[in-house]
Amino acid sequence: MQKRMLGRTGLSIAPVVFGGNVFGWTADETTSFDLLDAFFEAGFNTIDTADVYSSWVPGNVGGESETIIGNWLKRGSVARDKVTIVTKVGFDMGEGKTGLSAARVRQAIDESLKRLGTDYVDLYLAHTPDAETPYEETLSAFARLKEEGKIRSFGCSNLDAEQLAASFEAAQSAGLPRYDVLQPEYNLYARDRFDGALSDLCIREEIGVISYFALASGFLTGKYRKPEDLQGSARGEDLGDYFTPRGMAILAALDAVAAETQTSPATVAIAWAAARPGITAPIASATSLNQIKSLIAAGTLELSAEQMQQLNEASA
Repeated sequence: MQKRMLGRTGLSIAPVVFGGNVFGWTADETTSFDLLDAFFEAGFNTIDTADVYSSWVPGNVGGESETIIGNWLKRGSVARDKVTIVTKVGFDMGEGKTGLSAARVRQAIDESLKRLGTDYVDLYLAHTPDAETPYEETLSAFARLKEEGKIRSFGCSNLDAEQLAASFEAAQSAGLPRYDVLQPEYNLYARDRFDGALSDLCIREEIGVISYFALASGFLTGKYRKPEDLQGSARGEDLGDYFTPRGMAILAALDAVAAETQTSPATVAIAWAAARPGITAPIASATSLNQIKSLIAAGTLELSAEQMQQLNEASA
């Protein structure tokens, strides 16, 4: 499996990133350990998480995903320097812990490092735009953390083309390092937030891109074909909008390409995202060892030009 350079960060990552949003939610600690072991044994090297994961679960407060990853690292099955950890700051953690002010960034990284049981994070992301905090303040805080060795690189998530360009201008005017990575939503169903101006900007500026929701909350696995299939699903409320004629056309194209490649719709969906212009590596989650096979297979699946065109046309 060939690693890919993540923009100008100096980090080299495998073509699929494991999404740690499921840890402490739909995957308990024991299951999470098994999934991570399988993922890394297959040659992958990057985990994506955030301080806020998985605060939406009743009884959770946030930080559960980072804690599970930290406990996994303590087991020592994979050396720390072989693991690329991505985490984030910015969403509301309660008790006034929110936003991207310098004070919050410094508070949050120390809390994340404690939960992760490590003294540095490989990639630290501003999780969501903060209209109350100037880009210069956040960038300056990130730059200081990098100088102190608490983070190796930094970037942002959920910025559109105009916002990302504004952050570059702010960095240049203030003489600060810029964001070098973007994390946008992107998959066969949700293409409009990245394709076009944002993709063009990232390619032009050599921005590393690790896109999230590669499987559209599970819709692109093909498991859900009609609304009734959502009964009992933890993500059911996220999937209702996908049952459209376009959604069904995408599933049909995935089925066809999966049959040709003797893989699964999930594997094809992830491989498609990984092959798109501007994308370094998509993020995908799994909650069972059977599901992790789809992520692993996507890391080496090369779709033909005809297969890419078929998927592009179905999802246009």
